[in-house]
Formats: sequence, C-alpha cells, structure tokens
Amino acid sequence: MAFTLTLEPELRDMMPMSIDLRPLPMMTDEEFFLFCQANRDLRIERTASGEIIMMAPVGGETGRRNANLVTDLTIWARANKQGVVFDSSTGFDLPSGAMRSPDAAWVRRDRLAQLTADQKRKFLPLCPDFIIELRSSSDVLRTAQDKMGEWIANGVQLGWLIDPTERNVYIYRPDYAVEQLQNQMTISGEPVLPGFVLELSTIWHAGF
Repeated sequence: MAFTLTLEPELRDMMPMSIDLRPLPMMTDEEFFLFCQANRDLRIERTASGEIIMMAPVGGETGRRNANLVTDLTIWARANKQGVVFDSSTGFDLPSGAMRSPDAAWVRRDRLAQLTADQKRKFLPLCPDFIIELRSSSDVLRTAQDKMGEWIANGVQLGWLIDPTERNVYIYRPDYAVEQLQNQMTISGEPVLPGFVLELSTIWHAGF
C-alpha cells in the first residue's frame, strides 16, 4: 500500500500540524518508514500514541542556524572520534514507540556498532546520547519543552533546547532540574561531549 499526502499551500503555512489516523490501525515501523519516504517534502514524526506530526521545510534563518549547529558539532566529533553526528532529517525509533527527529544528534560509536546494515539504512532503533532542538518562530515553547522531556525519558544523556528569539538555552539532563541560561555566548557539552563548546553568536544572529 502506498501512503502519500498532499497539502494545500495554506495548510503548509500552519505547520507543524498533527494528524490522528484513528480508527485506522497504527502503522508498523516498516509502514511508517515507507510513509515518510513517500512524503519526503515533509519532516514527519510519530508520537508514542501513534499521532503523526508533520512539519514543512524551515525558513532561511532557521535553516542557517541548523546548519551552523550541525557543522560545529561535526567538527568536534571528527576530532573526538567517539561518536557520529546526525542532522534533522534523521529519524530515531525510541523505546516509547515514538519516532522523533532532533535538529542535531550525536550517538556513541560503540552503540552504533551493534546495529545491522539494514537498521542503519532506516530510522535508527535507539535514542541518541545528545540532542539539540532549535525553536523556530512557529514552535510553541511548552510543546518544545515537553518534547525535550520525552527525549530525556527515552535515554538522552544531555539535551539543549535553544530559543533564538528570547536568547534562552534550556539544558536537560537525567535526574536534574532543567537549567535555563539567558543571553549566553557559549555553552559547554561537558561531560557527555568532552571538549565541545558551542559558540552561540552564530545562533543568536542568522548571519545573512
């Protein structure tokens, strides 16, 4: 069965949007993967309850910020050699049954080595060790914060929610209260990412 979805332009402007497919049966992981491949123009996630969340391509400012995040993290990871960086187009099948795609993620190589070749080609069946979520102007802060809590509950060891509009960074760790930093110029990934420091000036200013 082919799963395709066409959205009118005015609906795309309302992203993100969610679709409840009940009473249809929940798609299997394989069916959901094929559904996402058939709708490549959209960034698609699935909640633990089976709700489908769709987001349109981002605007220029958010795209530039995402690129800077992934670039800086990749430069550090290549020198560190202990893990692999993934961008916002990568899906992760979480223990809760959700499939989520953070704006940037890092996973230890020893964990990735346990995956089969087929598993590496599809949504990765694990939770990243570190993730970054970048809040865009269309994102509701409370929703973004709830998503960060979901990441931590599924196994993320360190997560950053970056809000360029308010120049806030929310730091999430297991068993710790959320830490909020305002108008910082740098942020350290210690101890999960030893030696990684993100320069936030490239995030606070779009750069073009």
